[in-house]
Amino acid sequence: MRADDYAFFTMNSPASIVFVVDDDEHVRNALCRLLRSGGYTVEAYGSAGAFLQGADLTGAPACLLLDLQLPDLSGIDLQQRLEGRVPIVFVSAHGDMNTAVRAMKAGASDFLTKPIDAQVLFEATSRALERAGQLYEQREQRAEIQRRVEKLTPREREVMALVVTGRPNKLVADELGAAEKTIKIHRARVMEKMKANSLADLVRLMTTFDADAPELHPLSHTG
Repeated sequence: MRADDYAFFTMNSPASIVFVVDDDEHVRNALCRLLRSGGYTVEAYGSAGAFLQGADLTGAPACLLLDLQLPDLSGIDLQQRLEGRVPIVFVSAHGDMNTAVRAMKAGASDFLTKPIDAQVLFEATSRALERAGQLYEQREQRAEIQRRVEKLTPREREVMALVVTGRPNKLVADELGAAEKTIKIHRARVMEKMKANSLADLVRLMTTFDADAPELHPLSHTG
């Protein structure tokens, strides 16, 4: 991804969201008021199920302020269900060290004990949203790479898969049973559609963002 691509995603990222999931309405409302007083945009849910049904985890950078004890799924269970898609700040009325260690090992951003000091909450939320911004940009960059790959013809994907391994045009032509001149044309179209200025740029596109993932692999989509 080129430097101007990074700048585009950074400048055009939508406003971040803090999701609050707590079954205690009084606590939930208090946390929402506190966060909003700190300038955060907040969405609140009373259960893990309501959150899973109603929250959009892809539309903007977001973090989750999550109670451990919920009426349906526990906070830990919800953390496992989300599989790292959103940074989580756990909140608990009980200082359960074993649970805290388990949550942090599973990737939680922070673990706070109620009652929560406002400054501590703001700092934890800020850290989580910083990570959320990074995750959002990575998702958007992968989506952009995917859009570029989908513009390639099946033959262009074959050529790209060989070109990024460092094969010269002649070897690519021999392997695909095509004329070297034809490969040069395909290669030029690949560079144009992928918006790559050089071979090194093309390689970075296909490796920096996990080129082995099915949605990014040049040969995985043949439509």
